[in-house]
This record gives sequence, structure tokens and C-alpha cells, in this order.
Amino acid sequence: MRMERIGAFHQTRISFVRTIMRRMMREEWQIECTHFDLDAQGFGECIYSVRTSPAHLYTLVLFSQFLDDDRRSDRVIADAWDVAFALVEGAPNAKELADLRLNLPKQEAGRYSAKVLVISRANKSVRNFGYFVDSLAQGLQPDPIVLAKAGYLYRTTAVYGNGKFGMADYAKLLHSGAFALPFSAQMFTVYLLRDFSIRQINHIAARRNPSGAAKLDERLARYLGVGNATGLGMAPFLIRHPKLLDRWIHMREIALARAIYQREIEPERVARFKKLLARAMHHVGEIYSEDARQKINNAQMQLELAQLAGWLETTPHDAALWQWLMDHAAKEWSLETQEMISSLLLELYPELINELEEQMGVVETHELIPQMRLTELKQLIEERYAWALAIDFDDPCQTHFFWYYSAEKEEPRLGIRATEPGAEKEMPIAIARDVRGCYDAVCATLQSHPEERVIEFAFRQPSLRGTIRRIQSMAQTEYGEIRANILGKECLPIHLLRCKLSFFGASKFDPKSALWVRITLFQGAPLLHEIGQPFADDWFLPTMPDLDTTPLPETAGLAP
Repeated sequence: MRMERIGAFHQTRISFVRTIMRRMMREEWQIECTHFDLDAQGFGECIYSVRTSPAHLYTLVLFSQFLDDDRRSDRVIADAWDVAFALVEGAPNAKELADLRLNLPKQEAGRYSAKVLVISRANKSVRNFGYFVDSLAQGLQPDPIVLAKAGYLYRTTAVYGNGKFGMADYAKLLHSGAFALPFSAQMFTVYLLRDFSIRQINHIAARRNPSGAAKLDERLARYLGVGNATGLGMAPFLIRHPKLLDRWIHMREIALARAIYQREIEPERVARFKKLLARAMHHVGEIYSEDARQKINNAQMQLELAQLAGWLETTPHDAALWQWLMDHAAKEWSLETQEMISSLLLELYPELINELEEQMGVVETHELIPQMRLTELKQLIEERYAWALAIDFDDPCQTHFFWYYSAEKEEPRLGIRATEPGAEKEMPIAIARDVRGCYDAVCATLQSHPEERVIEFAFRQPSLRGTIRRIQSMAQTEYGEIRANILGKECLPIHLLRCKLSFFGASKFDPKSALWVRITLFQGAPLLHEIGQPFADDWFLPTMPDLDTTPLPETAGLAP
């Protein structure tokens, strides 16, 4: 649970983009674009009907509008976007559609009914969108290398759900069947944006050149994903939901254990691993990042994956192979490479791993155990939070940062305690410091009240009740607490972002600073019309398609 370790995670079979894709395929969801009313520039309305089962109907409503380039921003403080869209329960009537037209473009400033499950917004990728449309309008396919650099046409800047702004609470989704797993509704909403982006560029190109425009090659369309720009707003989630984090990582560790400990490793599994390894090297080589640190990490991972290929040729392929590999990687290779190996191993055993996706949710509570003796609480802290007690909070470097909510958007921000105002409005998420303070108070109390119980201590120290609940509850878990001081000068919040995004199913991490990152979702995933067809679930680590291997498709007509 060190920040550096969780900040090196990659997508796995039980990441949410993978699980929602399998569910769509397995249940043969019926998804149809029922309304596509865009002008020649691609502005207008689009509606998708989504039938997940005979009894469950959902609708995605999307509005595309003109946005001046000067107003296009990835920052959460932006107030206008190229597209705004929502996933809604049932089929909205005329009044509900009118409400969405009024509120959706406002995003946080709008208000929504409990039939709305998710709202989101996205901006065009400036370097991709215009180029793709221009190419198609000339009857040409875009160069795949351009898409390899930024694997999307749109980049979301927020995907909201779970009761915000009047929307449906997560409790409602728990009984929906289709979207009961964490963040599945959000990921599905992003998936439909991907389909819209393909329809939109084909439409604009066809309107520009009705007789000669090309339609985007399916291989390029499949290689297309949806981008996301994520900043500090996501970081506190992992700290505030430690039992959910514990469940995610616990399931991941169980999956890895199931993959590693085999009575026998069949030759076909080793052959499959070698193919995935070759693909991983290719995929990593296509990751484009301007961040110096990430460039070094990616280059090192490529080198080490090549070394792994050589190691496999000289190591006996008996039942201990995967354990030997993990041990060797831990000694010789970087965290990025170790975690990539973990993701590759999980791909080999879908029959052992896939069922774990159903256990990725948890009802999160933190209960006080009032009868516990204070001596027992002290021992609990010493055993389970030794990492926090080892931090010297008298050192100004260990309290360098403070986390707060901005007045503009009520989004998390990071301030420097010594030079910036606002520390008095600090968010209560500094777990290590809170545990240290609780421990000191417990030790002081025990000197005069050695027989005291937690309930008496909690009445005497009401400000510590939340910390006591957390300590008692999290002592029952293995992975919920991130073992780091998030106030320290050396803290890199981007590790928190990457950890959460890996469980979403992100790929191609491109840090823009220590505070925000761009990623890609659903790159390589099946296209909308492929739902219900035979599905190998083999879109992990997509690589750039070679369009020279077969003829290009025929030109497209006017209809999208």
C-alpha cells in the first residue's frame, strides 16, 4: 500500500471497463442510436436507446454545441464544453428532454431528477478531431500514428454520478442489475461517447463531401478510445472510501494468487503469455508522453519486458514458473514492470478471475466498538499504524501541504502551508497525522486512567471519534489504508490518481504535472455493432493497426 506501488498499477481483467464490456456482450444489450440530429458542423442532439434486459431501458442524451477554442479547457473550473451528455433511466418524455436541454450544458450549475444516473461533459482533442474529419472528407483514412499519440477524439473532464446535483444515489443502481458494480454506469456512459465520436466525424465528413468522403476504417474505429483529464478532485476518494479500496485491492490480490499458484502450467498458457508480452512491449512503445519521468518509466519498462522475454527462454516451465517470475521481477525490475507482469498473468486465467468482478462493491460503514479497552486501542494503533507513528509531524516538511475545497467549484485543491492562506479550512483526510494525534491522546489518558474504555475516552475527546472509528474498522482489513503522509513535501498525488484510474481501466497514462494526468479508456474495445457477436475479450493492450494489409473501405453516404 505504498504510494509508489499503487501508482504503478495497470488495467486488469477486473477493471471496470473490462467488466462492463463483458456484461454488455454476455447479456447482448440492445443499443440503438434512435435520434441523430446534427447540422453540417456536427452540432445538435443525439439519443441512444439502451435495452439491458426486457425489463430495463435506459437512454443516453447528448448535446453537441459550438465552443470557441479559447474556452476549451480540461480544468474543472471551465463553464462550457463541446458536448454534454447524460444517462437516464427509462425513456425521457418531452418535458424531461426540455429539462435536460436546459440543465445538461450547465453541468454542475444544473439540477437533475433522480431518473438521471450519470452526467458528463467532454472536449474535442484539438490535434485529432479536425485532422480526422479533413482526412475522411478527402476520401482518405487518417494516419494511425496520429491516433497512437492521442488515442481519442474526445476527452472527458468529469463524469458525475452517485447522487450529485439531485441525481440518483448509488443505492438505486445497486438494484438495477446492469449497473450494480461500482462505476459501471459511468464507464458505460463513456463508452457511448466513443460511439458518438465515430458517428460525428463520419457525418461531418460526409456532409462536406457527399460523393467522396470515406468512412472511418473499422480497425481505426476500434483503436479509438475516449480520453480523460483527471486532477486532484479524484485523489481524496481513495482516502475517504478505505473499505472500497480494500475490496478492490483484495480482489486483485486474490486474482493474482489464483493465477500464480498452479498445479501445472500448460504450454498453451506460456505461449499465450509470450504473445501478450510481445503486445505489451509494442503497446508501451506507442505510449506518447511529454512528462520526463513517465518517458523514463516507459523506456525502462520496455527494456525490462524485453529482458523478461529472454528470461522465459532460459527458465523451466514447471508449476512454479509464475512464482519464480514474480520473485525475479521483485528483485530485478521496476514497479511499472512488476505491475505490468501482474496484469499479463491475470489475462491467462479468465475462468479463475472473471467471477471476482461481482465482488468489487462493498457497503462501507465505520462502527465504533465502545467496550474496547483503551490499552487494546493503543496496541491496535501500534500494530496496524506503525507506518504513521514513524512520521515526525514536528518536521515542517511533513506538514508541507494542506488539502482544501476551492470556493469556485468545491473541488479538492492542494495548498502550501507556509505560504498560502486557507489552512484553517483543511480537509480532514490526513489519516497519518490524525492517527498520530489520537495515539498521543490515548497514551496521555492511560497515564491517569489505565482502565479506561473507548466509550469513556470518546466522550472525553469527541473530536477523535471519527479517527477511533476508522482505526477500529480498518484494523479488520488488509489493504484499505494507503501507507503515506499526504501532507508531506515528497507526496505525489498523481499516484492516487493512477491507482483509481487503473481500476477504472485506464491506459496510456500521460502525466501533465504531479497533480493531473491524461489517460485513455476503451481503446481497442469492441464497437457498438459488435455487441452480441462472438467475443474473445482480447482487447487488452491495443496496438496501432496496420491499414496497409487490406484495402480501405468504400466511401460513406450521407447517413451516419
